[in-house]
Amino acid sequence: MFGQLIETLKKNPRKIVFTEGTDARILEAAARLLSGNFLTPVLVGNVDEVKAAAEKAGFNINGAIILDPATYEGMDAMVEKMVELRKGKMTADECREMLKKGNYFGTMLVKMGVADCLLGGATYSTADTVRPALQLIKTKPGNKIVSSCFIMVRPGASGGNEVLAMGDCAININPSEDELVEIAVETAKCAKTFGVDPKVAFLSYSTKGSGKGEDVDKMRNACAKAKEAMPDIPVDGEMQFDAAVSPTVGQLKFPGSPVAGYANTFIFPDINAGNIGYKIAQRLGNFDAYGPILLGLNAPINDLSRGCNALEVYSMAIITAALA
Repeated sequence: MFGQLIETLKKNPRKIVFTEGTDARILEAAARLLSGNFLTPVLVGNVDEVKAAAEKAGFNINGAIILDPATYEGMDAMVEKMVELRKGKMTADECREMLKKGNYFGTMLVKMGVADCLLGGATYSTADTVRPALQLIKTKPGNKIVSSCFIMVRPGASGGNEVLAMGDCAININPSEDELVEIAVETAKCAKTFGVDPKVAFLSYSTKGSGKGEDVDKMRNACAKAKEAMPDIPVDGEMQFDAAVSPTVGQLKFPGSPVAGYANTFIFPDINAGNIGYKIAQRLGNFDAYGPILLGLNAPINDLSRGCNALEVYSMAIITAALA
């Protein structure tokens, strides 16, 4: 999967902002990206401090762009644009103060076209990465929410990789029917980016009416709306997970379904189910989990775990840039 993404990026190189430019994990990933010559890191931080941190750790970051909010020549224009975006909610002085922070400064670099995408969160919380994105990048036309998905990858039995998409496992706690539709549409689009021909299953403790309850109704109704929103993509539900992935069980419980038994894109009813589900696949199913990949924004902004390592930063940088 990553080889294909890298080849695509080589044909259309991107610039990616890292909001924590002195972090050793970021610097190691940046050095590796630069050696591949397909993605330019934009490191936020004091120039001398970033270079000193890289030298101390032994990483070659020649070719990286280093931008310091304290000395950035375009700060006045950035402040003016941020005041406009905040629509009277913040004064120029308040915006200037916020832009001293790497997360806000980095997000505005993307908004103003200096970079194509952003990856943060090595030291920031998820909220501190998502909040500036919501305030400044905002959602795409027609989208009302930001959601997320995980891309799950493991070696296939007959060579190649098995790739699945799971949403929403990280952002929306208890999405409504219409929000689930938006999550499904965005997750299916994301799946396509990573070579998945999406077959979308709306998951539940019920398969085709075998169980009753408001949660079942929510998934069934959301599925019906998603079918209308994505007429060219196989979508079905509600269904239990075994019916979604086992052809024998799926076609027994849901005969004739184009998805049951063959699903590769999974829509969970809430964040509890989603978070538990992807972690089970990761820990017991030996899938590598990439994400959360934020969906629905006007530009790719993604969040790292604060416990990430340099390889995860490198991988998420490629994924983020592939969405630009």
